[in-house]
Amino acid sequence: MSALDDAPAAALDWHRAGKGAVLATVIETWGSAPRPRGAQLAISGEAELVGSVSGGCVEGAVVAEAMDALADGRHRVLEYGVSDDEAFAVGLACGGTIRILLEPVGGTLPPDVLADLVAARGSGVAVGQVIDIETGATHLTEDVADHLREDRSAFAPDGRTFVTLHAPPLRLIVVGGVHIAQALVPMARLAGYAPTVIDPREAFASTARFPDTALTHDWPDAAMSALSPDARTAVVLLTHDPKLDDPALTVALESAAFYVGALGSTRTHAKRVDRLTQAGVAPERIARIDAPIGLDIGSRTPGEIAVAILAAMTRALRQP
Repeated sequence: MSALDDAPAAALDWHRAGKGAVLATVIETWGSAPRPRGAQLAISGEAELVGSVSGGCVEGAVVAEAMDALADGRHRVLEYGVSDDEAFAVGLACGGTIRILLEPVGGTLPPDVLADLVAARGSGVAVGQVIDIETGATHLTEDVADHLREDRSAFAPDGRTFVTLHAPPLRLIVVGGVHIAQALVPMARLAGYAPTVIDPREAFASTARFPDTALTHDWPDAAMSALSPDARTAVVLLTHDPKLDDPALTVALESAAFYVGALGSTRTHAKRVDRLTQAGVAPERIARIDAPIGLDIGSRTPGEIAVAILAAMTRALRQP
C-alpha cells in the first residue's frame, strides 16, 4: 500500500504517539477537481502530511483548519474553489470545487473506529466509513456492495450521510503473457488495478517480462477458478489460442467479473462463439465477451491495443 493510500494508518499512529491527528476526506467535487471523492489526507498536530485531497492546491488551508479541529475536537466541512492557474499547476486543464470533511481523531472520530478501519484495510476486508456530516457520528459497515461495484465513495440518498469506501484494489486477470500484456499490466497498475498474469508457458509469464507482478503457470481454467473473479475483477484473454483462452473464458463467463474481453478479429470471435456454444455455454454468457477486444480507436501496436483495452475496462466499470 502506498503512502498516498495510507492516511488512516498514519492518523492512527500519530494519535497513539500523542501528536494529535485529523483525517481529511474529499466528499464532493465539481468540475475538474484534482482528487476524487474518498481521497484522504492525514494531518498530524505537528503539520505532518500523508495522502492528498487536492494535489497541493488547498492543502495549506486544510492544514490550518485541521489545527482548529484538533483544538476543539469537532468535525467540519470545508469548501474550496480551485482556480484554473492552480489546477494547471497540478496537471489539470481547468479548475473546480471540492468539499472536504475534517475529522479530529479522539474528537468526532473515535480512535477505536479508526483502529478497526486500519485493521480492516490491513486484512483486505472491504468496509465503508459512514458519517453523518451534520452530527459527525461515524461507524463502519461491511454493507458496501453498491459502492464496490462502482468503486466509489458517495453520499447516501439522504444527502447528509457519506460513505467512504475502503477496499482492496481492483483486480485484472490477464491470460497470456504476450506483448500486449506487457504494455497493459503497468498501465492497469497505474489505474489502480492489482494484475495477475496466467500463462502455463513459463517463458511467457516470467518475472523478467512482468516484474513485480503475480504470475501463475497453472492451466488457465484451473488458475481462473483459483483466482475466483468477482465484481471488482476484469478478465482479459490475449493468447489467441483456443486451447488456452477457451477454458479460462468458460470459467470467467460464469463469474461476476465486470469485464471479460478476448483478443481476436470478428471472424476469430465468430469461431469462438461457435466453440463455446457447442461446449454448452449459454448465449447470454457468451454475449458478455468484449470482442474484438477494447474500444475501437484504430489501435495497431501492442501499446495502443493496451490503451483500448484499459479504456474498455474503465467504461465497463464506470458506465455499467
